[in-house]
Amino acid sequence: MSSPNKSKDDSRANLNRKMSVQEYELLKEEEDGCLKKYRRRCMEEMHSKLSFGPKFDGVHNLDSGEDFLEVIEKEHHSTVVVVHIYKVGVKGCEQLNSCLDCLATEYPTVKFCRIDAVSSGAAERFSDEYLPTLLVYKAGELIGNFLACTQHLNEEFFATDVEAFLNSYGLLPEKELPGVDDEEENDVE
Repeated sequence: MSSPNKSKDDSRANLNRKMSVQEYELLKEEEDGCLKKYRRRCMEEMHSKLSFGPKFDGVHNLDSGEDFLEVIEKEHHSTVVVVHIYKVGVKGCEQLNSCLDCLATEYPTVKFCRIDAVSSGAAERFSDEYLPTLLVYKAGELIGNFLACTQHLNEEFFATDVEAFLNSYGLLPEKELPGVDDEEENDVE
């Protein structure tokens, strides 16, 4: 029969025993990993609490002037709405559509839309020389109006060029930082 004092003595001996350098390093590594995970979780929580408004998936096609007005007037007050007015066959319109498809995935809190000038009935107001046009709204107010916006870009432009152009006017919000989480996760392992 073992004495209850003996198990207490064993645990005290383990507590009084000195740690080896390897044990200390492993413990420190594990602790650092736990702190990184905790910090990442706190940042995600804080980011989700500070991210107001809805999130969007892809570019929304608007079929009419009524759709256009509804998007501007009924969207959440903190949401930036970027509307591309285009016409099939006009230089730069198709390329800008592709760029907005990419930016929509990078900026899920921005509502990217496109509307065909002809099918919307706005072809008279937006002749080919003014296309492609980008209109940017927030809280129902026009905050950016770029007629023939591809004039401000290189002959061959990409999503990063359109992003830089919009950012130069302060029209896009801060990007979410999923890359930081991935790097920290890799450091932990």
